[in-house]
Amino acid sequence: MPHSGRSSPHPELGRSRSTVRMPSRKSLSARWFSSPELPWGGSEGQPTQAARQDSGLGLPWLKRSTVPSSNSFSPRVLWGPVWNWRPLQAQNTSRPALLRLSDHLMANYEKGVRPVRDWRKPTTVAIDVIIYAILSVDEKNQVLTTYIWYRQYWTDEFLQWNPEDFDNITKLSIPTDNIWVPDILINEFVDVGKSPSIPYVYVGHHGEVQNYKPLQVMTACSLDIYNFPFDVQNCSLTFTSWLHTIQDINISLWRLPEKVKLDKTVFMNQGEWELLGVLTQFREFSMEDSSHYAEMKFYVVIRRRPLFYAVSLLLPSIFLMLMDIVGFYLPPDSGERVSFKITLLLGYSVFLIIVSDTLPATAIGTPLIGVYFVVCMALLVLSLAETIFIVRLVHKQDLRQPVPAWLRHLVLERVALLLCLGEQPASRRPLATSPATKTDECTDVGNHRSHLGDPWDLEKTPRGRDSPPPPPREASLAVRGLLQELASIRRFLEKRDESREVAREWLRVGSVLDRLLFRVYLVAVLAYSVTLITLWSIWQYS
Repeated sequence: MPHSGRSSPHPELGRSRSTVRMPSRKSLSARWFSSPELPWGGSEGQPTQAARQDSGLGLPWLKRSTVPSSNSFSPRVLWGPVWNWRPLQAQNTSRPALLRLSDHLMANYEKGVRPVRDWRKPTTVAIDVIIYAILSVDEKNQVLTTYIWYRQYWTDEFLQWNPEDFDNITKLSIPTDNIWVPDILINEFVDVGKSPSIPYVYVGHHGEVQNYKPLQVMTACSLDIYNFPFDVQNCSLTFTSWLHTIQDINISLWRLPEKVKLDKTVFMNQGEWELLGVLTQFREFSMEDSSHYAEMKFYVVIRRRPLFYAVSLLLPSIFLMLMDIVGFYLPPDSGERVSFKITLLLGYSVFLIIVSDTLPATAIGTPLIGVYFVVCMALLVLSLAETIFIVRLVHKQDLRQPVPAWLRHLVLERVALLLCLGEQPASRRPLATSPATKTDECTDVGNHRSHLGDPWDLEKTPRGRDSPPPPPREASLAVRGLLQELASIRRFLEKRDESREVAREWLRVGSVLDRLLFRVYLVAVLAYSVTLITLWSIWQYS
């Protein structure tokens, strides 16, 4: 037998192993735990430092089992298999406190049963929601995608311990799959988002369980886009137990409603949407006569930032409408006015094609800005039609009828005074040449020709002594031809002056009507614009 090199304080240790009598385990345990004190100076199954040194061989003292002999309390060292005959408390103190606490809690835990000792007592789950970001708003599919921080709190009566027994541990993180978790879901869920998995929960020594996890929530929402881009959306997140009634699971709010409403500490406020607040409402509802359920609603109120859409949609449309108004200052008889209006109309059509992808499209309704674009297009068409009418009215054309008296009186007198244009100058053209006047002119020419006489009459006329010689025959024919040409030139000039005077009179009528239609068009555009601006301002600051 190996020896440590010094005398043993116990003579019996020097015996051979064959002479050692092994007591039975039952009697050994009885003697071991019934002894009031340990003769080698240790306590609770642990030998003193001297006993550890006396064990020899420099090996840990656990490698040998020290047992009392059958006749006395003197210890004996047994060489052989390691028998762990220490008390249970000595075994537990050698393990980490977290492992001992976890084993203690999970020893007889049943996660499929609601953790209450009295089944009549409901489990109250306190929930909280913090909005982190608004990821997208799909107006066509009526889907809102948000990223939230979700928190749950409930009391598990089967997860309680005394911190003094476990190194003063008051909180422990354990896997979520090992404990009971309430089946609280969001009613508006339409798709599973890409949320990170949080596999642990915090458990307090009084049984309070805290479950924190981030969620990417894709929920159905009734989006009202009539006020686009000055719209405010109100979408709800309804948390309720899918199976348990209010007798089993009740839902409450973790924080005060005022704190939930004004909490924007973690919200990413640099996107298209602005968070106005989160409203809360608790409601108890029943789907059957005997089943009542608890639900907690969180109303997420968001507002769109309209600056981008005002710059990219409204300003180009306003500029085109202003150019159309300026086009009325072109002369009515100018052909460029029609081409200018057509160019504006084509440009506005191209603009609508470009912005059609920007406008939200739904089958429920059309946003007001879409109606605004359609009305602006209609106003441009009316402006072009008015221009065509005025140009046709003042267009110069031969053989044109003069302005009727009733139209001259209505436009040049009444409407001109109404528009503060003053009384239009009266027509200075001569009256139309009547057939009697033309007959008198022909009679005068005939009398003149008769006075001159025919060439043969001149030859037959007796001449006096002092009378001049008659003109030659060719000269008289030339004079008659000249007189005819002068008469035709006179008639042409009179007809041209008459035509010009008729054209000037139609031009005055067209100018007055153009001023009238321009002012009506301007009033319509201004009234429509003021109405839209007022509505959008009310929606923006409501």
